[in-house]
Amino acid sequence: MKQRPYFISRPSGWLMIFLLSVLVSGLPTTSSAHPMPNSVVLLNIHTDRIDAEVQIPLNELQAAFGHTVNDSSAGLVARLGPQLKAYLLQHIRPKSTDDRPWIVSVDGLAVHETRNPINGVYRELIAQVRLTPPVGEPVRRFVFHYDAVLHQVVTHKILVSVRQDWARGQVADEQTAQVGVIELDIVNNRILPLPISLESGSVWMGFQSMITLGMRHISDGTDHLLFLLVLLLPAPLLVSGGSGQRFDWGRFGGVRYSLKQLVSIVTAFTLGHSLTLLLGSLGWLRLPSQPVEILIAISILVSAIHAFRPLFPGREPWVAAGFGLVHGLAFASILANLQLDTVPMALSILGFNLGIELMQLVVIGLTIPWLILLSQTALYSAVRISGAVLAGVAALAWVIERVSGNANGVTELIEHVANGAPWLLLGLALLAVMTWGRLRASA
Repeated sequence: MKQRPYFISRPSGWLMIFLLSVLVSGLPTTSSAHPMPNSVVLLNIHTDRIDAEVQIPLNELQAAFGHTVNDSSAGLVARLGPQLKAYLLQHIRPKSTDDRPWIVSVDGLAVHETRNPINGVYRELIAQVRLTPPVGEPVRRFVFHYDAVLHQVVTHKILVSVRQDWARGQVADEQTAQVGVIELDIVNNRILPLPISLESGSVWMGFQSMITLGMRHISDGTDHLLFLLVLLLPAPLLVSGGSGQRFDWGRFGGVRYSLKQLVSIVTAFTLGHSLTLLLGSLGWLRLPSQPVEILIAISILVSAIHAFRPLFPGREPWVAAGFGLVHGLAFASILANLQLDTVPMALSILGFNLGIELMQLVVIGLTIPWLILLSQTALYSAVRISGAVLAGVAALAWVIERVSGNANGVTELIEHVANGAPWLLLGLALLAVMTWGRLRASA
């Protein structure tokens, strides 16, 4: 009778297979709210100005603007761009608390269209508006006079929110903070301006928020962590073969050897992604997001093949640095989209990168000790091979998804598994302790 391999002939082996089968995790899905027939003003607070995004439903704007905009929105900006800008400048009038007018400019117009089976086609005008206070006036306290659409459509409302306020630790990918609603005062039959008084912020609050953002981004970025963990999977092992023979992973190289490999790989990855994070955030190096995301998935696939059988033995730090350059471009897109001024951007790059490193160290510190223990046992070969295969499958699924733009069953499964990461880590620790303890007891 053929004997089953050691690693699946014991309960701990089955536990190991289960753990590795769900080790690959992904990002939770997000959903967006349905558009509402109200205008929205989103404020991005800077040190010397406010950049606002104004969103106006075209069906409401058509009744107030005096031109056909909703029925024939195609080419709207090309046809009526100057008139739309003039209309907005007439109806957006922020003032300081002593009634001095701010400078207002409309820097860009676009039309956004949403289709859904319930509400049909929903179109809105998106305007990028810059609000600059008079010299010496605070940017965080003003009176917002705004009556676009509302001056004709009395049932209309304007929802005013802060989308980004770096000094207060609020960044654009978080939930907006509503500061008020502009609507018709029925009692007085007039439109009341909205007094805005934002709490003061600080450089330290902004810097802290960037550290937090970096930590959250790497903890949610399963592909980034998976690349590093799979590359570290064979780090405790020596390489056998060479001199005309095929390379393969050999025995445990010792704790000192393992830690040296670990430090060199992590440091190289950090240097790589830090460089492109800096260049990308400052706008000196840019690549479209799709090829960057595809290359990240390919980096996981290459690491998975290397974990299965050595592709570049002894050169892991160079590979980590090279692929780190790609991962850094993905990190940089987060900061570049914030469109911060020079000083906040410099501090954000530093804080965001620090947050990434802190979270990497936490994840590695919670994972690597158990891999080092397991690498001293006969079970580690199964751990390494299973991890490599599963990571390779996940990488291929990500490549297909990112090339086609469509999710597939594997990536959807990855998304559902993400929330169980703490339990997976606990199971890995128990497996390592039990297996290593059994080895010590039999020695």
